[in-house]
Amino acid sequence: MFSLPPQDPAHWLLALALNAGLIAMAQRAPLLTRSGWVHAGILGTILWGTLGWRGWLAVVLYLALGSLVTRLGLREKQQRGLAEARGGRRGPENVWGSALVGALLAMLAARAPLSWIGPLLVAFAASFSAKLADTCGSEIGKRWGRHTLLITSLRPVPAGTEGAVSLEGTAASLAGGLLMALVMLALGLIPGPSTWLLVGAVALFATLAESVIGATLQRRWSWLSNELVNGVQTLVAALLALAALGLRAG
Repeated sequence: MFSLPPQDPAHWLLALALNAGLIAMAQRAPLLTRSGWVHAGILGTILWGTLGWRGWLAVVLYLALGSLVTRLGLREKQQRGLAEARGGRRGPENVWGSALVGALLAMLAARAPLSWIGPLLVAFAASFSAKLADTCGSEIGKRWGRHTLLITSLRPVPAGTEGAVSLEGTAASLAGGLLMALVMLALGLIPGPSTWLLVGAVALFATLAESVIGATLQRRWSWLSNELVNGVQTLVAALLALAALGLRAG
């Protein structure tokens, strides 16, 4: 069973000091904006404080993998106007759009009864697996998707359209979700191959649900930003994981 760190002031001071030092050293890396690094330090402190080094490392690896995928085919995506803004550097809104649900689940797990910790960690894993699945599907689909269709009508649309899907992008989403679930499994945050498959499946389903939101609500409501949709996607993944665990237990 996953062991949570002690929730005492000394542990949290260590979490703050470690993350402040690491962020100070990492700011030159082309992953985040300056303010993005500050918010990443806050997120890292929360994760180390609640889940310890394994929860923290899982999200660091998520960030590294997501940034790597974003840079695949970057020059051509820039030429076609499909690349992420700021050369793929993430800002505070991206940090929390991807990680707010996971951070809240980590804080709940640190205070939850023993019997709740396992399911909350599976939901935590599902939220980040869904987000990496979304990043992989979007970035691979925009660059290498040969036939891009609107998910709600299956009519052809240009690559990069909100709600667009492709065979290549969907396959990349499945691979990304399973890869992030494998990271969670290797770090001991989720138990066993069956849970790994569950988290990977939930990640793909949540990513497809996010495409439906993009094709419907996001096209109508200008205030529904990509970051808000990302937050909804990770919440859907977490809730689906909890529901699937309940069905499996029943």
